[in-house]
Amino acid sequence: MERSTTAWYTISNIAGIDSPALVLYYERIKENIRLLKQLSGNISLLRPHVKTNKIAEVCRLMLEEGITKFKCATIAEAEMLAQVQAPDVLLAYQPVGPKAQRLAALITTYPGTHFSCLVDNKVAAASLSQVAVAHQIAIDILLDLNVGMNRTGIPPGKEALDLFEYCLALPGINPAGLHAYDGHIKETVPVKRQLQSDNAFAGVQALAATIQEQWGITPVIVAGGSPTFPTHLHRAGVECSPGTFVFWDRGYKEQLPEQPFDYAALVITRVISIIDEHTICTDLGHKSVAAENPFPRVYFLNAPEATSVGQSEEHLVLKVPDAAVYAIGEVLYGVPMHICPTVALYERAIVIKDHEAIEEWKVVARDRKITI
Repeated sequence: MERSTTAWYTISNIAGIDSPALVLYYERIKENIRLLKQLSGNISLLRPHVKTNKIAEVCRLMLEEGITKFKCATIAEAEMLAQVQAPDVLLAYQPVGPKAQRLAALITTYPGTHFSCLVDNKVAAASLSQVAVAHQIAIDILLDLNVGMNRTGIPPGKEALDLFEYCLALPGINPAGLHAYDGHIKETVPVKRQLQSDNAFAGVQALAATIQEQWGITPVIVAGGSPTFPTHLHRAGVECSPGTFVFWDRGYKEQLPEQPFDYAALVITRVISIIDEHTICTDLGHKSVAAENPFPRVYFLNAPEATSVGQSEEHLVLKVPDAAVYAIGEVLYGVPMHICPTVALYERAIVIKDHEAIEEWKVVARDRKITI
């Protein structure tokens, strides 16, 4: 089989790139950011999640486009954002134990960045209050609401209202808003996805209205991820926080066909062995592509006929119609089904411009700690 050497993903100096490797396509990243801005209609309501990219240079590209609010999941991601002088960072996680102390350290170390975090219970709120008082700081918090994900959060309703009131009385913390992640909504049909999103969000709207009525506070609301951010765009004042958009992946390309984003991050692998007339082996093991889901875990742009049949730490075995058309050392360009954890497997990414590898970007926030 003759494979294209001019397709958008091919790399002219691929011979100098060892495999497996994570490669990022600069122009496509820029275009995905531009598309997000265009879709949003109001850049002030964008709060991208950086858990997907974990790379300072990618965050700078968003800052250059006027995006000033960000969401993250770890202290390292928060520090990465502070180091690129992001003005507003939401730690979309409830800091418990040493994490609360680390958040306080971030706030004192990087005064140019406004940090906030999530809370979903009184014990964590009281502990965070004690930490804030001890450090003589004030921490904005958002109530983490469970709207169906059933992972963290408190159901919107009386219990959440009581928690908000409890936090109002605590020193050192300021209940400023509500956070609702609806990652359980995976409907492919946009109209059905919108209906499910509206149903999940109804309790958030009701809670926000009650807070406004009782205390005169208009809570900040942060909602959604990549699948549902289009469903929240029409909601007045609601900040949307997609993350995968910046790189995109095969899973969302199939699940969300109406969204305009393109693949901007791939994994490259080489054929290292021909097993028989229908089986080959590559060097893309568990340590090189997210392996938390069943097969397929990767789709090969220049070998769409290849299907995964086995994988171990350093090997991926593929079934193909005719192994004779593959050569030892041949490069396959793969789109991960799930890009977020795939990025975290790599210490650095290789940046591609005009088909050429030009530099490396460190995946700095894959580490659990940068300095704090």
